Amino acid sequence: MLAVLFLLLVGIFLLWRIDSPRVERFRAQITDRIVPNLDWAMAPITGTVNLLRDYQSYQRLTVQNQELRSELRKMQTWKEAALQLEQENARLLDLNKVRLDPRLTYITGVVLADSGSPFRQSVLLNVGARDGLVEGWATVDGIGLMGRISGVGKDTARVILITDTSSRIPAMIQPSGQRAIVAGDNSAAPPIDFLENPDLVRPGDRVISSGDGGVFPAGLLIGQVAADPGGRLRVRLAADFERLKFLRVLRGHSVEKVTEGASIVKDQNIALPAPTSPEILSD
Repeated sequence: MLAVLFLLLVGIFLLWRIDSPRVERFRAQITDRIVPNLDWAMAPITGTVNLLRDYQSYQRLTVQNQELRSELRKMQTWKEAALQLEQENARLLDLNKVRLDPRLTYITGVVLADSGSPFRQSVLLNVGARDGLVEGWATVDGIGLMGRISGVGKDTARVILITDTSSRIPAMIQPSGQRAIVAGDNSAAPPIDFLENPDLVRPGDRVISSGDGGVFPAGLLIGQVAADPGGRLRVRLAADFERLKFLRVLRGHSVEKVTEGASIVKDQNIALPAPTSPEILSD
């Protein structure tokens, strides 16, 4: 069988080597008859080649997909960083838009932590005694009053927010000029206490610090008057307590305190004349 196949192949080889017009026509006829019928024999080979090409293409697509996913994750990271920088920039711009008394200077600090609880409302700043902070100084955000410094460390300081129950802010309500106390109660809208004449106050009136007591500078915006469902007057705070990122610490508004009252009184003693004995009238 192998010998016959070998002889057949040798014959085909010799036939293809003969250069003759008659043989050429014969070869053409054989080719026309055999080649179209070889498609079925070439189908497995063609399919295998196509499968290998598809597999290589799939591998390239998989690699490209992984690279695109990696690039997308990097872009999302950069996008998030850009959004955070944009928000921080907007908040800093808001701080710069606040119009303060030109006599007041300030220090801008970043809020490190919010230690608010049902019993205490406070935040921690990244500025402290090294930056010249003094306990009692007022803090504001981009719009309104936030609180006061209540504890100063070397590099950090704690701010008691005006919503804290220990907060009491002397306030003035405009345009009536009524004076009152904004008392923190751990709610987002602290109540207004000790109002002189409530009939002169309307919802929407501006509430600013009066400066009484010397703790807070006068004229700092606190918020607007609002009434709760029970009819009690409260303050809708102007400061944004939901997005605490930066705070401006105001300085240079401390009030001089009397520390040597006894010596002052002693120095100003007035010598009084000695009492005289009553005169006896005689007839």
